[in-house]
Amino acid sequence: MFSLKNKTAVITGGGSGIGKATALLFARQGAGVHIIDLNESEAEATAKEITNLNGSAVIHKCNVSVQDEVKQVFNAIGAVDILVNSAGISHIGTAENTSEQDFDRLYNVNVKGVYNCMHAALPAMKNKGAGVILNMASVANNMGLPDRFAYSMTKGAVYTMTLSVARDFLSYGIRCNCVSPGRVHTPFVDGFIKKNYPGREKEMFEKLSKTQPIGRMAEPEEIACFILYLCSDEASFVTGCDYPIDGGSIKLNT
Repeated sequence: MFSLKNKTAVITGGGSGIGKATALLFARQGAGVHIIDLNESEAEATAKEITNLNGSAVIHKCNVSVQDEVKQVFNAIGAVDILVNSAGISHIGTAENTSEQDFDRLYNVNVKGVYNCMHAALPAMKNKGAGVILNMASVANNMGLPDRFAYSMTKGAVYTMTLSVARDFLSYGIRCNCVSPGRVHTPFVDGFIKKNYPGREKEMFEKLSKTQPIGRMAEPEEIACFILYLCSDEASFVTGCDYPIDGGSIKLNT
């Protein structure tokens, strides 16, 4: 089950975090993986892990917020069976103290970047009459998180874009879903804690972990496993859905 043999998969942000875990898992399941990432060294490290597993990986240094760069990459790849939009950035701030520069920066990567990749992948999927798109949303589209104004805005947009694409391309055999993780233990989280709470890293990690009812953060591999299901043929009846993977944060927090 969940074989991706003979499938071509594009994963943005595949150099780290959830994107990396997804790229490694997809390769183990037989997919030819294309990693799109602005950080070339991280992408190369992921690709090396894949080749060490006798998998297939190609990296593409690309800024997903620049449509011309994205189009060039997808033209070079050719037909795509699976697109996973995992690239994204975060920001701490409210509507009052978020600057226009930061607002635009998050929009360009988290919203326009997702649009650019779907825009580039959809024509070939239409011609083939099949395709799967998986977008990375967040629990932030379902609940109010403190100091996450711009980030929440972008993830709400990802959720609604997912529904729109699922509806518009259903007749072409293209499925589109999104997942909404809670806190996941990624290098970004470690870097955020180190930057903002020097000397208190262990304390803050435990505090952030316990904000989720399950009492811990998710591991990237746990999110990747669910992404694999949604992108596999076993999920052929699933489209237009958002799946929280949040340790009970949305429904169980009081």
